[in-house]
Amino acid sequence: MSRLEGKVAIVTGASSGIGRAAASLFAREGAKIVIAARRGEALEQLVGEIIEEGGEAAMLAGDLRDESPNKALVDLALGRFGGLDIAFNNAGALGAMGEISSLSLEGWRETLDTNLTGAFLAAKHQAPAMLARGGGSLVFTSSFVGHTAGFPGMAAYAASKAGLIGLVQSLAVELGAHGVRVNALLPGGTDTPANVANLPGASPETRGFIEGLHALKRMAQPAEIAEAALYLASDAASFITGTALLVDGGVSISRT
Repeated sequence: MSRLEGKVAIVTGASSGIGRAAASLFAREGAKIVIAARRGEALEQLVGEIIEEGGEAAMLAGDLRDESPNKALVDLALGRFGGLDIAFNNAGALGAMGEISSLSLEGWRETLDTNLTGAFLAAKHQAPAMLARGGGSLVFTSSFVGHTAGFPGMAAYAASKAGLIGLVQSLAVELGAHGVRVNALLPGGTDTPANVANLPGASPETRGFIEGLHALKRMAQPAEIAEAALYLASDAASFITGTALLVDGGVSISRT
């Protein structure tokens, strides 16, 4: 039996990278999928692929830093598929980078809005739908950055991702007695368009440096992180809540 058979799942940040891989995987595992991101064209393509493979999917393009798209996303899941069991809140961005003295207040706020406030708004609307269902699984993409490692120039990103872990722990206690599990997924360097190594102007040396930080001496593929998200979303993780799950290729422990 498929691991998410009969489930309804929201996946955000689904236009590329980890979110796209997770949405495809969840659909193959039997879930009805509602995907969201800013780029509508990319979402339409993914919905088409899922349907072509025999799955069911719907999409909403919008800026999840605002409350209304988060509410609309849950309403879409309820209206189209009748409920909500799983949400993989993966939308995020590197955001403003630079030394603290040069970091603008606008850049700081935008990064926290994208990575942390968006997660709060997601949970605010997703949790009641799961409670009405009798339980569910909330998964948020955090990072080892700000948790097990610090990097210069990444203060806003690190603070936002560390804040996510605090949010997850609080929600896990708040919702656990009602059957809703809440966990953070902490990927290592992943070979996505948003990775520093793939940004315009990045050199081969940059990629080699990032790969070398990991004990496995490589970056993850999005599909590998998607499998970990599936684990947390599924009943295989039925006694796991409030955790920060490192899926980081050993970057947190490597000193070589």
